Amino acid sequence: MKKTLLPVLMLLLMLTLFGCGEEEEPQGNIYKIYTVNKEETRVDAVEVATTEENQTKLLAFLLDNLHQVPADTQYRAAIPEEISLPEMEVVDETVTLNFTEDYYNYTTAGEILSRAAVVRTLTQVPGITYCVYQINQTALTSSTGLPVGIMRADQFIDNNGKEINTEEKVTLDLYFANNEGNKLIRVDRDVIYSSNIPIEKLVMEQLVLGVTESEAEMGACPVINPDTRVLSVTEKDGVCYVNMDTGFMAQTTNINPDVALYGIVNSLTELSSVNRVQFSVNGETQLLFREKYSLDELYDRNLEIISKSADIISPVQDTDAESTN
Repeated sequence: MKKTLLPVLMLLLMLTLFGCGEEEEPQGNIYKIYTVNKEETRVDAVEVATTEENQTKLLAFLLDNLHQVPADTQYRAAIPEEISLPEMEVVDETVTLNFTEDYYNYTTAGEILSRAAVVRTLTQVPGITYCVYQINQTALTSSTGLPVGIMRADQFIDNNGKEINTEEKVTLDLYFANNEGNKLIRVDRDVIYSSNIPIEKLVMEQLVLGVTESEAEMGACPVINPDTRVLSVTEKDGVCYVNMDTGFMAQTTNINPDVALYGIVNSLTELSSVNRVQFSVNGETQLLFREKYSLDELYDRNLEIISKSADIISPVQDTDAESTN
């Protein structure tokens, strides 16, 4: 009997040892959960696996993980314990997060980094490209009252150390329409912004924001439909490629198409890096803007359309461009 049991026992022992030495493969898809370091100078990520494929349930799973205290004590959760998990709504490619007023428990630096962590985590979900923040059903605003607006992952750029929070001040030369909608007026606008956002994108965001109350009183009018989404802005070899959604094509005012188009072109070509501009709508260039301008062409600065009689508008108050990182 002993001779019979010995080989069996040895076989079981070998199977046990081999089984213990094998690491279990993670089940399902891998997602990154972004966290914020305790000094609030950077974001990092840990990986989690899930077999969940339902979009709504997957978003809820990731949000719950964003609320969990990280194992690494040098980091904190992107949504700290003292801030309630938001209500969530998904429409098309956009997830809207509605927080309660305890959201204001963040520090300024911590809020920006936390927002970066949340947006970068949630936009990994298939079909989710954009994220919107609300506080009690009202759009999240910066410290000066400007809406933060629609966010996407590429607004938040990886870097090392404190650079992610570096803020700079710049004076932008922006072109808006006059009251008649037939000429452009130059507006000098001081903007505080994060060094992580490309200056070309900053110009487009400021144009979409439209004019301030003081600028309007001095005769400036917006040149872009405020419902327009700027999908991407890139510069290469002196050409700025601006990709927007269909809101760009909608005519909401009596502004001439020349003024609408060259308000953007002239604003961008004020930058030393930009000589010409090409537009696209949802990536398409084979379109006519206001039945006049072909989007597959490159557009140079137009000096003839600038009003000669109007003074340059130079608002005193700074604009806080906090849709940064």
